[in-house]
Amino acid sequence: MDPTVALDLRVDRSSPVPLYFQLSQQLEAAIERGGLTPGSLLGNEIELAARLGLSRPTVRQAIQSLVDKGLLVRRRGVGTQVVHSQVKRPLELSSLYDDLEAAGQRPATKVLVNTIVPASAEIAAALGVAEGGDVHRVERLRLAHDEPMAYLVNHLPPGLFDLDTAQLEATGLYRLMRAAGITLHSARQSIGARGATAMEADRLGEAEGAPLLTMRRTTFDDTGRAVEFGDHTYRPARYSFEFQLLVRP
Repeated sequence: MDPTVALDLRVDRSSPVPLYFQLSQQLEAAIERGGLTPGSLLGNEIELAARLGLSRPTVRQAIQSLVDKGLLVRRRGVGTQVVHSQVKRPLELSSLYDDLEAAGQRPATKVLVNTIVPASAEIAAALGVAEGGDVHRVERLRLAHDEPMAYLVNHLPPGLFDLDTAQLEATGLYRLMRAAGITLHSARQSIGARGATAMEADRLGEAEGAPLLTMRRTTFDDTGRAVEFGDHTYRPARYSFEFQLLVRP
């Protein structure tokens, strides 16, 4: 059965908002609310167009806009299928693992590197250790619904706690820190964008040079000690950051 039949879809022809965009927004909202669940197959475009009194090109344009966002996928011989909702991460001191879990995204982790390396000048300055001294480097690929979401590189001071590969693949880094008695207090973070390197493109399933979201964060515990320096890249079709902006009185 076409899951869109159960949705209260309607368009306002008197509105200046294009009809295809009205429809795409309603379908996107249904995906985010769980009204259209991952794996659901959308019905025939002709039937949906007839039900809403729209032209088939208008419906096709609405669906294509969601395909371009990564929310739907067209599969030959199968049809148009819901993939997942985009993860919208609030700007607060939380881990990607926790945010994915809260969004019902079934997070999984592949640990690519878990080793000791000499600290570069940048990492030494961020963590407050000597340049060239030992720091722990962890590289992970974070997945949701078996699809790459983010490539995570973290450096931590030596001896902070036992960074076991099996545990890193079973849960999030911040959960392991808290379990080790580390109280996370604050972080300094910057967000940007750039083209994917060849290595990042390969790991994230993107084309080399494709735009990626970036996030760099230095996290501090309740004593003011730097406990983590993260350099993360995200697929923008699957991920975004949310800001709450307040007007100063």
